[in-house]
Amino acid sequence: MTFARSLPACILLLGLSLVACTHVEQPPAPPRIDQALRATLGGPARSEEEHARDKFRHPRETLEFFGLRDDMHVVELWAPEGFYTAILAPVLRDKGALAVTFLDPNGDFPARLAQPKKWQTQASGRYLARLDKSPEVYDKVQRIAMKPPTFSSGPDGSADLVVTFRNVHNWVPEGYEGAVFAAAFRVLKPGGVLGVVEHRGNPGMTRPQIEDTGYVPEEQVIGLATTAGFRLVDRSEINANPKDTKDYPEGVWTLPPFYAKKDVDRAKYAAIGESDRMTLKFVK
Repeated sequence: MTFARSLPACILLLGLSLVACTHVEQPPAPPRIDQALRATLGGPARSEEEHARDKFRHPRETLEFFGLRDDMHVVELWAPEGFYTAILAPVLRDKGALAVTFLDPNGDFPARLAQPKKWQTQASGRYLARLDKSPEVYDKVQRIAMKPPTFSSGPDGSADLVVTFRNVHNWVPEGYEGAVFAAAFRVLKPGGVLGVVEHRGNPGMTRPQIEDTGYVPEEQVIGLATTAGFRLVDRSEINANPKDTKDYPEGVWTLPPFYAKKDVDRAKYAAIGESDRMTLKFVK
């Protein structure tokens, strides 16, 4: 497998220490994967609420940007919601493989993690119930329960693609973001891809600010991936939202779909839409 067509093309300028790089456009998604994604997006595994969010989350375009193929071994990190699992599982069911990681609902977490993780472990319980409810869709999905601070995403060098969606802001406040990126690096084959979507924060945000707002600076995510051994090869504005001012009383959760302020200024936040998000593609 090669990802050369998605990498920057660089020309070394002889006699200089400068390397000039130009972006190489990715080829269109193969018709097979494009058709499979279109079919699963409209499939019965997804809820009406999930269909309605496609205009904000752009799942087909995002997965095509990450280079998804139906014969890949894919790992979805931190998947308690099921939005992307409901798309990936049918696409990969016949020719590929899907593993999902989630916080163990029965995990015995250290005291400092217990309260922040309560809602996440409850979400994991709901997620597992969703998988159990539809074995015709999810029976081949491998489940990997995680107990911080130890993380495993599967056997080393086994995956073609690792994806994670709006999760880095959960890892940073607890201090195990580096361990998760390192686990993603280990599970990937050489040349494998890590795809990250995250709420995009302003440069220079501190750890407490990330915890309070749910936004993460793009350069911080790139730094975490680079430290783990990845190389940034492309970025996309598929999930950008210039209307997002990122200065709300309840952080990113003020916006849809959470509406943390309930009915207060709901129309205003609905008009803004979901958060401004970075979409980054890294390679091992």
